[in-house]
Amino acid sequence: MAEKQINMHEEMRRAFALLSGKWKLEIMWLLNQRVYRFGELRKAIPGITQHMLTAQLRELEADGLVSRTVFAEVPLRVEYGITQKARGLGPTMQALTAWWHKYGASVPAKPSSRGRKTKRG
Repeated sequence: MAEKQINMHEEMRRAFALLSGKWKLEIMWLLNQRVYRFGELRKAIPGITQHMLTAQLRELEADGLVSRTVFAEVPLRVEYGITQKARGLGPTMQALTAWWHKYGASVPAKPSSRGRKTKRG
C-alpha cells in the first residue's frame, strides 16, 4: 500500500512539473476554447511578456500539450492549438472551475501574500 502511495505521489509530482509555470494553465485553458495566433494569446493574457509567452509555448509544445502550425504565407502565420493529450485535462479544468465557483469567494484577494510577514521599521 505504501509503495502505491509513493508511486501516486511521484506521478502527481511529474504532472505538477509538466503544468507548472505562471502562465501554462491559463494558456492551455484559452487554447482549449479555440485556436489562437501568438498576438491574440498575448492580448488575451494581461501581464504576460512576449518572451515569457514564447518560452511557455515552447515548453508546452515540447511536452506534447500544444501544437504549433506554421502557414507558409506572407506575412508568416502561426497558430497554436491544444493537442489531444492536453484535451484529457478538460475534466480537471472543469473541476477546478467548479471548485472556484463554490469556494473562490472565500479565498483572499491576493493569495500570493498569504503567510508573509510585513517588515516593520
